[in-house]
Amino acid sequence: MAKRIAQSSVNWAALAERVPAEQRSHLAAFKIKSDGYLRRVLANPPEPPKINWALYKQTVPIPGMVDNFQKQYEALKVPYPADTQTAKVDAQWIEVKKSIEAFVAASNASISTYQKEINETKALLPYEQMTLEDYKDAYPEDAIDSLNKPTFWPHNPEEQLDYVDPNKPVGGHH
Repeated sequence: MAKRIAQSSVNWAALAERVPAEQRSHLAAFKIKSDGYLRRVLANPPEPPKINWALYKQTVPIPGMVDNFQKQYEALKVPYPADTQTAKVDAQWIEVKKSIEAFVAASNASISTYQKEINETKALLPYEQMTLEDYKDAYPEDAIDSLNKPTFWPHNPEEQLDYVDPNKPVGGHH
């Protein structure tokens, strides 16, 4: 015997949050149809009504006809489809949960890395208080090193003596 549905298992409020505004009318129409179906199902008793076979045996004059109907009626079993999808959905949910957990772990690792960078940046002197030496200590790859690698003002690559234009053909031929 199939399990009797007592109420809708759909969380309509959570579903409505995920539906785009232009699709809400379709969701409302679907909810109305679903609720109507549920009301029709609940209006019927869970079990079919019992048949008074003795009354029919007394009323029907043809011998054996009611017995034949009773035997056929009691032998009738309406097949209810077996649930073959729940196990698949549960297996998919386990896989999705694993990917969610992996994403959360990776996100938490990124968050901790970024938090560490934020804390390092907050620990630095403010730029307006830094001297050139402080800047060189904090950012050695970006600072001007006038002792080991002097450059000409404005200290960009194009203004230096050893600059080679990457867009210019090599060898001097045009």
